[in-house]
Amino acid sequence: MNAVMGKGRLEAFSDGVIAIIITIMVLELKPPQGTALADLTQVLPGWLRYALSFVYVGIYWVNHHALVERVAKVDGALLWANLHLLFWMSLIPWVTAWAGENPMAPVPVALYGVLLLLCSVSFMLLSWRLQRETDPDHVAAWGSRKNRVSIVLYALAIGLSLMHPPLGAVVHVLLALLWLVPERAPRTSLSIPSGSMDREG
Repeated sequence: MNAVMGKGRLEAFSDGVIAIIITIMVLELKPPQGTALADLTQVLPGWLRYALSFVYVGIYWVNHHALVERVAKVDGALLWANLHLLFWMSLIPWVTAWAGENPMAPVPVALYGVLLLLCSVSFMLLSWRLQRETDPDHVAAWGSRKNRVSIVLYALAIGLSLMHPPLGAVVHVLLALLWLVPERAPRTSLSIPSGSMDREG
């Protein structure tokens, strides 16, 4: 694919997909079976998992916007790299619902972590494609120590989830909080949560 198109279509398509992802996650939420306040405890794990996934999707959306701002041209390779990221993100509603309904089950919680890891790696690949083709001064996502540590922690969370699911969930939450904290750095630095902007020097 040698055709070149404006980055506006890429950004609009990505925004639309991300909006649909959030919409599907909301539709997966289930109300309590009863009407008493105590009945909320039945659905609380699902709501908490939804909130966590919403934060992750939000981080990717913000960071994707920052990434696309640096794009000078859009070629076929960049389109496929972007679709690769969106593919893994599109699975977030499904794995969120499964892990939310089975918060103490090792496999659903571990799979949630696997998906977070794949989203992180796919964003790194998208960042690498940008650096290679459109912005030689761009700092590749994996160049950040914080990103490399996050990849290790995502992998650790998968193992912990298989042994004791709540421990894996704790790591997922801590990583989300870590990437919500802004850092000081030059404007030329860009990275992820992976998924969020890393402002290390």
